[in-house]
Formats: sequence, structure tokens, C-alpha cells
Amino acid sequence: MRTTERLLLRPYREEDQPAFAAMNADPEVMKYLGGEPLTREQSDAITEGANHRFVADGIGFLAIERRSDGAFLGACGLMRHDAWYPDDLEVGWRLAREYWGHGYATEAANSWLAHAFLDRSEPRVISITDTPNLNSIAVMKRLGMTFDHETELVEDNTPFDATVYSITPEAWSAHRA
Repeated sequence: MRTTERLLLRPYREEDQPAFAAMNADPEVMKYLGGEPLTREQSDAITEGANHRFVADGIGFLAIERRSDGAFLGACGLMRHDAWYPDDLEVGWRLAREYWGHGYATEAANSWLAHAFLDRSEPRVISITDTPNLNSIAVMKRLGMTFDHETELVEDNTPFDATVYSITPEAWSAHRA
């Protein structure tokens, strides 16, 4: 578990699953994440897989809880995409629409970057988004990440135009200063 000023970043609990599934069923949330809303079963599988990955590797796409009231806001964490970028950790986030625009994604992702660089000594972290997703690109820039490249990636047999940003430990430390 990790804490920030406003957030608790932790493994999923069973009571998170309905809110996580509702978020993943929202077409606006999923617009740049494959475009298709997820079923409850798909969402539950993500939470279970993320919890297992966290126990095994100390990384994963984990729950974001607001500390002031215990509200489930979404998910954030470090992942590895073996098919795309096997040598890099990716920081990613997904929040329920009602929590957009409050700085939660930036706060949570910055905590995961601290874990990547200070606890794991990673040489760099990337973030990948669908190219039209300007809100995620804005978060990447707020984190101090810089444009790395654009490419076409394929997920579930569907190609999409992706934009990749990256950051090194040195750039992250300088951005925080």
C-alpha cells in the first residue's frame, strides 16, 4: 500500500468490485481504452489479476481510495506490457468520470513513480495512451514526462494509434524539485 496527501493506493477489496465494474462499463471512461465497455466478469478478472501481480511482483494496477471518506476513485499503478515494451514499466491510471479534473490521477501516478525510482531503481518509466486522449497526455506532462514516440499498437486484435511518454529517475527528481 502507498499513501499520498489525499489518497490510499492499495490492493482491491471485494467491496470495490461493483464500483470498478461501473467505471469500466462507462463508455466515456472506456473511450480511449479499447472503446468497449467491460463486463462485470472482465472487471472482476482485472482486480483479481492485479492483486496477484502486486503480491508476486510489488507492482500492479491497484485501487485508488480517497482517504477523507473512503470513496473508490479508480485505479492506478505500474504494469509491464510484455508484448509491447517488455523492458519498461508503464504507469497508468483510470478514474471514474466524477473524479476527473481533481488531480487524483497525477497524485496517484506520482506516488507510483516514486516507487519505481526510489524503491525499485527502474531506469525509466513510460506511459502509453491512445493518441487522441489529450487528458492523459496532460497528466503525463504534469508528471514531468516527455514525449518519447508515436506508434501503432495492437490490443485484442485491434490496432490503435498510441502516444508514448517517458521519464527517467533524474528527470523525475528534477521535476519534483
